[in-house]
Order: sequence, then structure tokens, then C-alpha cells
Amino acid sequence: MKISYNWLKQFIKTDWDVEKTGELLTDLGLEVEGIDAYQSVKGGLEGVVVGQVITCEKHPNADKLKITKVDLGNGQQVQIVCGAPNVAAGQKVPVATIGTKLYDEQGKEWVIKKGKIRGEESHGMICAEDELGLGKNHDGIMVLDTDISVGTKASEIFDIENDKIFEIGLTPNRADAMSHWGVARDLKAGLSQKDINLELITPSVSSFRVENRLHKIDVEVKKPNLAPRYCGVIISDIKVKESPTWIQHRLKAIGVTPKNNVVDVTNYVLHELGQPLHAFDAHNIEGNKIEVKTIETGTKFTTLDEVERELHPEDLMICDAVKPLCIAGVFGGVNSGVTKTTTSVFLESAYFDPVSIRKTAKRHGLNTDASFRFERGIDPNITEYALKRAALLIQEFAGGVISSEIIDLYPKKIEDFQVFLSFENTTKLIGEELPPETIKKILTSLDIKINSVTESGVGLTIPAYRNDVQREADVIEEILRVYGYNNISFTQKLNASISNIDKFADHNIQNTISNQLAAQGFNEMLANSLTSPEYTSLNEQLKSENDVVMLNPLSNDLAILRRSMLFSGLEAVSYNINRKRADLKLFEFGKTYHSYESGRIENKHLSVLISGNRSQETWNINSKTSDFFYLKGIVLSILDRLGITKLKTTPIQNNLFAEGISLYIGKSKLVDLGIVKKRITKHFSISQEVLFADFKWDTVLEYTRYNKVKYTDISKFPEVRRDFALLLDESINFEEIHTLAKQTEKSFLKEVSLFDVYQGKNLPKGKKSYAVSFTLQDDKKTLTDKQIDKIMNKLQYNFESKLGAELR
Repeated sequence: MKISYNWLKQFIKTDWDVEKTGELLTDLGLEVEGIDAYQSVKGGLEGVVVGQVITCEKHPNADKLKITKVDLGNGQQVQIVCGAPNVAAGQKVPVATIGTKLYDEQGKEWVIKKGKIRGEESHGMICAEDELGLGKNHDGIMVLDTDISVGTKASEIFDIENDKIFEIGLTPNRADAMSHWGVARDLKAGLSQKDINLELITPSVSSFRVENRLHKIDVEVKKPNLAPRYCGVIISDIKVKESPTWIQHRLKAIGVTPKNNVVDVTNYVLHELGQPLHAFDAHNIEGNKIEVKTIETGTKFTTLDEVERELHPEDLMICDAVKPLCIAGVFGGVNSGVTKTTTSVFLESAYFDPVSIRKTAKRHGLNTDASFRFERGIDPNITEYALKRAALLIQEFAGGVISSEIIDLYPKKIEDFQVFLSFENTTKLIGEELPPETIKKILTSLDIKINSVTESGVGLTIPAYRNDVQREADVIEEILRVYGYNNISFTQKLNASISNIDKFADHNIQNTISNQLAAQGFNEMLANSLTSPEYTSLNEQLKSENDVVMLNPLSNDLAILRRSMLFSGLEAVSYNINRKRADLKLFEFGKTYHSYESGRIENKHLSVLISGNRSQETWNINSKTSDFFYLKGIVLSILDRLGITKLKTTPIQNNLFAEGISLYIGKSKLVDLGIVKKRITKHFSISQEVLFADFKWDTVLEYTRYNKVKYTDISKFPEVRRDFALLLDESINFEEIHTLAKQTEKSFLKEVSLFDVYQGKNLPKGKKSYAVSFTLQDDKKTLTDKQIDKIMNKLQYNFESKLGAELR
């Protein structure tokens, strides 16, 4: 947002240095991102002086050129070749001396140099109006008043605006500062803290008068919730022409192109007071009626930029009795604006619902000065005041008379906010005790009314235009920004308290597992919770009616909250594969969201995705593709780290997986894991196999609390390992061997491991060979060969008798 310093000075008479003013505005929360110089005439006519033509003779070598001798003052006379038809002896003219920099319409610089024109020397240039940037006339040179002294600088006789422009990075919450008046209000409060007490000067509208009531227009607001306040008045017998130079300078300084005296006034008041206005050509309002309403979906409407737009049924429109005229608060219609032939206008000033305007502007891809202010929330109590201000300026610049009563439809007044401010809470939040008198002075300077004062605090009325100040904390923030963050002192002592955090707290458990997975070569990812509704159809078990749908989505791909952790994970897998990173180990802690008749539910998850090779191929390690058993090992290591070991395995029922298992404790499911269906990976253009594990994190946390970790000393006595090569039926799995071994020897058997599986040649049909290792250890003494042989014989007997195994 651009703010003119000269314009600010119309509201607050200050001679403060512009740099210091910028620093103060930044301290007040209106961050000044830059300060630029503005000149209504680029270059400021530096080097241009008033000269007097002493002689003027025909050029000997050119019919249309003349040789002049010009007195520049101080006894200096120079020869200048001039081609203007109206140059003559005795004239006083503007002369650009050697070295002067002039600029064309595009701002391109050119320098006046000594030269020869058709063989005759020329030491400068006698200038036309357009060459100096003072107008567009190029019929001849400018002839000045004869009373002006020779040698006078041109910058002293022409109205040149020199200004400094603040570029303010305005945050969305500071709707009150979206105008020069609003910035001046903050500047006044900041200066008062420096004991510089200045008056805030507001434009007077006391001269506003209704001169006749010949023009009557009916206004009906059919959507008062979208247009809480609507004002209007008719001004007739106007003449549309250029605006005065000073108002053009004001608008150009902040980057607004002047149009005509009526449109310029509406833009001027918008940037002056922050109230958007719109002027309709009254002769184009059919039926002498204005209706503020929404209209049928699909209605076509052409805006001022000559783009035909299709209206939405929630777009608020300004219409006459027959047709729409304007998209309320956003953009006018092509046939409703002011033209050179306009003689009467209906001037509109309104307060529109910010949410409605924001949605409409976004739908149509429009961002105007008006919508910028309406969608952030303007002051509903200056609507009529701004209307009068604009009407008086139009009368001043375009003539005309006020020919109707002011229409002001304001059925339900927007009330100010009531807040109680505690001195104790103020001290706690600021970190320093401010005197009550300082607090009250700051509040008063911000137009916050003090209703009551007690020992504990003050009762306040916050003006409606401060829609960002509705809580006690907001008021304290206002006090602090005006008092100055830099004025808060810091103590030399740092106080801190140690909190008693539950070791089973969610974030602690997450950190533990994250560290473990990172150590195993995994990378943590974080996906957007917003996703595409088409993903719901990839899982037949999910129903679209249970989606949590965004009311105002940024795009169709971000229209719902995710129902499964898989699809956002597959997006990441696809993204990496497309960038030549095919060996992936990813994990994510996140949530899924579901909507049921009973209400909306959030579920916490830990998702693990594996694809490609387990590790990078090197000269001494062959690459090995990740498989289901690798994923299962990762899953079991996570649960084991949390002390969850006694698990039940069942075939998976989730149709996201081609094959897989589910792990339970009792009836509580902990994890689904397996290989993702190719139909689903193909949707994400993934050709390689993807392994996925989905932890029901809430359930995992619940069972983590039940497990107490037991610590034992490392045994001083050696372990002993013995191996069996067992010939088994294909139907027998390792879990049965593991369980039977543990039941057979409970005291000394520490670990049972499967280190080889063989099926194929030289084995009977329907048989397989398992190579199983058994680790034995006595924590109190060294095992003897006799004890070891006894245990192994017992294991062999049970395997043979209960599983039908044979030793190979």
C-alpha cells in the first residue's frame, strides 16, 4: 500500500524527517518496506531557467529553423537553434541549459548537450510544454509572462509536486490503516508517546446541502445481511472533465491513473478515508430504482474491463429495475460508469459483508482497491460522512447540485465492542508494568473510549472499525505497539520452570520412533491434509458422503480433508521417482478426517512407505529389493521398541492391499501392512512395488502405557548356539516352531531364529527345509554339554512328535 507523505500532512501537521517517520510507522506495526521519491515533473525541471530571446534570425541553411540569442541572466547570453514556429525576439521562454536532463512520456532520459545544427552552434534548448513534462502541447515553445525575471529557475514558477511515498506492507488484520486518514491516526498516537501532541485534522462536510429534490430514486436492499449499510445521493448538472492538477498529483503519487473529475474524486476519497465509492451514470439507471440483491446463476455480466463474466448465485449485485449494474464492492459494469457525456450521477457509499466480497472477488479473479478494503472490513460508521465528502468535492470540481436526499439504509447498527482490560494481565503479557496513566493515554490516542476506571483495570469501548481488537489480549497488543516494543526492558536474570512431562506423552513417543526410523534409513515426510475427492473412489470401503468437504476450496485437488494416509504418501513416492529417486523409505505422523451422522472424527496415524531397494548398491553389497518381510521387520521393531510384543496376526481385510496382514492385541487392531494394489499405484504413475504400513496411532499409544519396561544386567556367562535343519510340511510356519520351542524350554532358551529356507530339488513333494538356530544361556553359570544336549534332544523330540519334523 502506497502512502503519500504530503497527503498525510493534510491530516497531521508535522515537520518530522521522512526517515524518522518511516521508522516510527514501522514500530507501530505499519512496516515501511521502502520510501520512494515522487515528482510530478520527473527531474523537477533541474537546469531549466527563464531566458529572454534577444534576437531571432532565419537559419542560413534551413528554412524552418531560426537562430536565437538568449539572455539567461547574470550577463550570460547563448546561441540556440530553435525550430518552433512561434519563437520571436522579446519573448521570455523556458530554456534547458547544457547538462539538463529531460524525460519523454515513457520516462526515458535524454541530456541536453552542446552541438551543431545545420552548421550552427546551439547551446541549449528552448522548450515546449510537452518537452518539460508540463502538458501535452507541442504546437510551439512555451511563452512565459513578461514579468518573470530572467534567470529564474523554472521549478520556482511552475507547480511541481515533490513528495515522498511510503510503501507499507500492510497485514490483513490492520483494516483500519487502509487509508491516509488511518495511517495519520496511528502516526498521531505514536508521536504522542514522544510528547509531540498534534491534532488530527479531518475534512469538514458542514457545507453539504440538499439544494433540490427533483430527482428521486428508490433503493431496496434485498440482502441486508450482505449489505448491512447502503447510502446514496444524486448529483445533477455536472460537467465531466479533467480534475484539478493537485488531485491528479495526489493520485499519481500513489500509482493511481487519473480518469476524470468524478472518478478521481471516488478514488481520492477511497485512499483518503478508506471508504470505497462508486458513481453510476444516473441516466443509465432504468426505472429510477436501485436493488441490492443476488441474481440467478449463469447470468452474464460484462465488467468495466470489457470481460464477460458468468455470475454466481451468491454474488451480491447492484441492479436497477431491469439489469445488473455492478458487482457490489468489487467491479463496475461496462455500461454503468461515468463518461464524458454524463450529466447526473448516483453516488454510492456502502458497507458490504467482508466474507461475501472476498468470495466474489476470488471467484472472478478480481482484486481491486475497493475489494481490497471491503474484504478486510471497513469502518461502517463513516459511510455517510465519506459520501458527503465526495459529493462536496464533485461539486467543487464538476459543478452540479445535490438533487436528492441522502438515502441511508442501516437497519441493524454494527455496535462497538465492549472489553475490560486488567492492569495485572497487561503487566503479565507485556512483561513490564506500565503506569495506568500511560495506558489510558495510549488508549485515548487510538480512539478507544474509556468508560470506567477501577484499581484493577478499565472498561473500554472499541470502535467498530477495529474489527481486529475484540479481546483483552488484542487491546494489550495495541498498547504495546504504540508504547514501543523497543522500549520494553529486559531483565538480567532468566527464569524458567521445569515441567513434569509424561514420558508416554504423544510427542515423546513420536520422537522416540522418529529417531529409530531415521536410524534405519527412513526420511520423515509431511503431506497436506487437504486432498482430492477422487482418491475416495480408489478405496471401495470409503464412502464420499463421509468426506469432510471444504466450503471454499483453493482448488478441486484440495477440496476435502484426507481419509487415508496412503494417497498423500503415494504422491510423495511418485514425485521422488519422477526425479530419479526410486529407492524410498518414508514415514509420516498425521491425521485422517471423517464425517459421520454422529459427528466428525480425527484419527491419528503413523504411515510407513517403502519402495525400491533396501540400501544403496556398493562394491561389496549387492542391491536387494525391499519386500513384505522387510516391511514386517520394520513394523515389529517399532512395536518392540514400545514394548508391544504379544501380537495376533490375521489376514488383512483392507482392499488397499494386494496382500498383507493385520496385527492385533485382543480385538484392537494396531497395524495394517502389506503390498499396495497395482491398480492404485498405477493411478499415481508408479510402476514399481510399494509397501505400506498404517499404524492406528491412538491404539498404539494406549497399549504403550500398559507395558512396563524391565531392565536386567547383561549376563557374565556365555551364550551357546545350536542349529537344526528341519524337514517340514509346507503348511507349517516359523511361528509354530518358535512357539513350540519356547514352550519346551522356558529357562535357558533365549532366542529362536530362522536363517535359511529351502524348497525345491532333492526334497519330497509338499516338504520344505527350515534352518533354525537356538541360542541358550544360563544367567547364573556356564551351561555344560550335558545340559545343552538334553535341551536339544527335548526340542528334537517335540518337533518330531508334534510337528512331524525330521532332522536332515
